[in-house]
Amino acid sequence: MARRYDTNDATDRTTGLREAASAVRRGELVVLPTDTVYGIGADAFSSEAVSDLLEAKGRGRNMPTPVLIGSPNTLHGLVTDFSELAWELVDAFWPGALTLVAKHQPSLQWDLGDTRGTVAVRMPLHPVAIELLTEVGPMAVSSANLTGHPAPENCDAAQEMLGDSVSVYLDGGPTPGNVPSSIVDVTREVPLLLRAGAISADELRKVVPDLEVAN
Repeated sequence: MARRYDTNDATDRTTGLREAASAVRRGELVVLPTDTVYGIGADAFSSEAVSDLLEAKGRGRNMPTPVLIGSPNTLHGLVTDFSELAWELVDAFWPGALTLVAKHQPSLQWDLGDTRGTVAVRMPLHPVAIELLTEVGPMAVSSANLTGHPAPENCDAAQEMLGDSVSVYLDGGPTPGNVPSSIVDVTREVPLLLRAGAISADELRKVVPDLEVAN
């Protein structure tokens, strides 16, 4: 039976974050608020938990799960060949709605789907998300919806779709909006905007003037 906690209530928030962290460590799924939409998350280093996440969403391995982190410093252990331009994007837009696609460390023991040696990573601008990520480490997190349905802007919508496939729901109230993060590929010499989202190409070009945009 799924448990739900109101993170706008101080007592519920403390209990909910503790329960969510325990659930993640047990390899279970949790729903958490972010600065874009609600996400369904699992321990990034548990291939079984990530597989359960994809199954809960009805999503295939051909759409790998992004990873959320609680601090830019975490990147040092996750990615390789991370350019100065990539760090400048981190400095300018994290925490926030910018996802960076980078080469992951080949030594990492994880299975996020068919990633071809890359990881899509982001630090969200949401206190509940950051507190949980700081406690448990990197999490595989995807929007908390069934594939083909709208991404949820509140906990009710997420719970309606995902039900008891999730152990703990952290209800932070409505999210600021349903605009997804912008995605930039930094594996190339010139970064490439793969998806325009909450951060426009014009804003990104203030940091990376030569930014290319995918067709």
